[in-house]
Amino acid sequence: MAKNNLYKGSLNTIILKLLQETDSMYGYEITQKVKALTQGELSITEGALYPALHKLEADGFLEVEVVKVDNRLRKYYKLTEQGTKETADKLSELERYIETMKVLVNPKFSLE
Repeated sequence: MAKNNLYKGSLNTIILKLLQETDSMYGYEITQKVKALTQGELSITEGALYPALHKLEADGFLEVEVVKVDNRLRKYYKLTEQGTKETADKLSELERYIETMKVLVNPKFSLE
């Protein structure tokens, strides 16, 4: 669906923002939180989520803690100090992008 393609460029920002608010989360929890917050408008697939999580970890923005839950190992992702700074940068960048898109979509908006 086209609307799901729109979030792909913002997936890292979405992940970082959620982790900023909740200390740590595991993958499935992230997908469900996005679905709940957007009332089902966005759904993140595992095929998109896990490569993004691995890249954020490799870039030093996330650290992983493996916890045994019900005889299963679960990876919890948490922001590093560098990840906290990256989150602020990404959110600022996204806010500027949204404002720019508002002007492009509705030029009258910028005149008010």
